[in-house]
Amino acid sequence: MALQASRLEVGQTHEEVVVEDLKRTQLVQYSGASGDYNPLHSDEVFATKVAGYPTVFAHGMLTMGLTGKMLTNWVGDGRLTSFGVRFVGQVWPGDTLTSRATVAAIREAGATKLVDLTVETVNQDGRTVMTGAASARIDP
Repeated sequence: MALQASRLEVGQTHEEVVVEDLKRTQLVQYSGASGDYNPLHSDEVFATKVAGYPTVFAHGMLTMGLTGKMLTNWVGDGRLTSFGVRFVGQVWPGDTLTSRATVAAIREAGATKLVDLTVETVNQDGRTVMTGAASARIDP
């Protein structure tokens, strides 16, 4: 069931764990799904010896996709009208990510009711790895 404006209020939040113990296999699978084969995400030697990172790390768009799933779980499939993010921290193998959406505003655009959300994804240490905003159509 889709969100209803009458059941929302500014400041209300929805939170989900979007991945527990991120596996290197998931990074490789995402490379194949996205077509992004940057070796920073799958080649340990390249990531450490050439680029100077402690290990491989997740694609930013993987983090965005996981966060987007939390949003559609809450607002419903096909209801997002916008979703933009800023990547602010690395996501490493072994990380557990939790995403939170907070109602910033409920508004009308013509005959359409919308909810504006702020979005944040944090790792198991509470460190922010991604911030953003989204809007979604809601029922009256």
